[in-house]
Amino acid sequence: MRKLKNSELNRIDVDGFKKTSKIPLIVILDNIRSLNNVGSVFRTSDAFVIEKIYLCGITAQPPHKEIHKTALGATESVEWEHVENVVGLIEKLKAENIKIASIEQAENSTMLQNFTIEPNQKYAVVFGNEVKGVQQEVVSNSDYCIEIPQFGTKHSLNISVSVGVVLWDLFKKMRY
Repeated sequence: MRKLKNSELNRIDVDGFKKTSKIPLIVILDNIRSLNNVGSVFRTSDAFVIEKIYLCGITAQPPHKEIHKTALGATESVEWEHVENVVGLIEKLKAENIKIASIEQAENSTMLQNFTIEPNQKYAVVFGNEVKGVQQEVVSNSDYCIEIPQFGTKHSLNISVSVGVVLWDLFKKMRY
């Protein structure tokens, strides 16, 4: 085996990304404190051709050098918008027939591996604050609550890791 050079990866450019078909998935970041986490979410969203990212509450917005450090230019390719009120955003998306899934540990949550995608349905996944998680009001207004199974001593994953796990799983279910 030989590692491939970047020039051999046949990646599309920013204009190509904007024109390419996206998976019907929106990422909502609610009150994310770490700018590095925000940048990582942009980069992961680019990798899995996510339709859009909403940055809500205190979540920082590009351009910012700390976001750029981990996004590596993905803030230019992935569509994003800042919305102050996450609950209002969720109500708006639900009115557009978009299903809302909070990524959180909750009563009656569905384990990620058991979550099934409805054909021709668009989804928005909500990731919450690094300490407090997804707000209860958001969980209460969600159509689903999806939990990432964990078996160690810790109670949570870093948000950027959670986003990677969830987006990869949903990408596979939507694309394959």
